[in-house]
Formats: sequence, structure tokens, C-alpha cells
Amino acid sequence: MEKEYKMSAARAQELQEELNYLKTTRSDEVAEQIKVARGFGDLSENSEYDEAKNEQGKLYSRIAELEVILQHVVIVDESNAPTDVVTIGCKVTVADSAGKELPPYSIVGSQEADPMHGLISEESPFGKALIGAKEGQTVTVEAPSGPITYTVQKIER
Repeated sequence: MEKEYKMSAARAQELQEELNYLKTTRSDEVAEQIKVARGFGDLSENSEYDEAKNEQGKLYSRIAELEVILQHVVIVDESNAPTDVVTIGCKVTVADSAGKELPPYSIVGSQEADPMHGLISEESPFGKALIGAKEGQTVTVEAPSGPITYTVQKIER
């Protein structure tokens, strides 16, 4: 079974736009770099050519990655999600075991995750522990340093 990539419609659109840019504009730029580098002579000692070919490899790799993601994307419809349970698309405020409230986190799909900006993947240990929890419920996160408990304080849409 292929992996599903859960994300918002906006994020899916961003990835589609990136794919279109890479296949058109960026692909043409890299092809031009290779063409110019070939003009410098002997390809066996041509660092510009090697660099352009490396860039082409990275480009093709990213294009293939985006195509797979977009083929298996699942758009999360947040409008009919329950409001009393943690799901993708909600904002969760938790408190640690000492009762200290942490800044709110948004639960998102793996392609949208950015922990430094409070966007937590539903596939991360923290996200997995929170999914399905209700306000007032205590959850345990399996961390490398050992289990950590949090209490869900507030769930927002």
C-alpha cells in the first residue's frame, strides 16, 4: 500500500506550483547551465559541467518526489472534523507534567510540518500521542529520554 500524504488544499496547491516551476523554468535554466559548461572544453576535468550535472540530478530527484507526493495526496477537510477531539487541522494547547502551559501547536500533515513555527506533524511522536485526545486528557509521548506526559488544555479549530 502506498503512503498517503495528508495536507491542506493550500499546501497541495503550493507543491503543484513548485512542480510546475521545476519542470518548466528551472529545468530550462539547468539545461542552459549544462550547455554553457560543455563549451568550456574537456568534460573530464570540467568542474562547471560536473556541478551543472549534479544540479540536474537534484532537480530530477525533487520532481520525482513531488510527483509521488501529489499522486498520493489526501486533502484534509477540516470543516466537518469533530471540535472536541484533536485531529489534523486543529490547534492544541498542552501543559507539561509540572502544569506549565506550552505555546499552542497546530497539528498538520507531514508535508506541512515545521516544529520551529508550531506546526507539528501527525506522524511525529508528539502528534501521534495527541491525535484523538480530548480536553483534560493526559497523553504520553515516547521521547528518546523516556516517556513525557502532557495534559490537553484546549482544542481550537
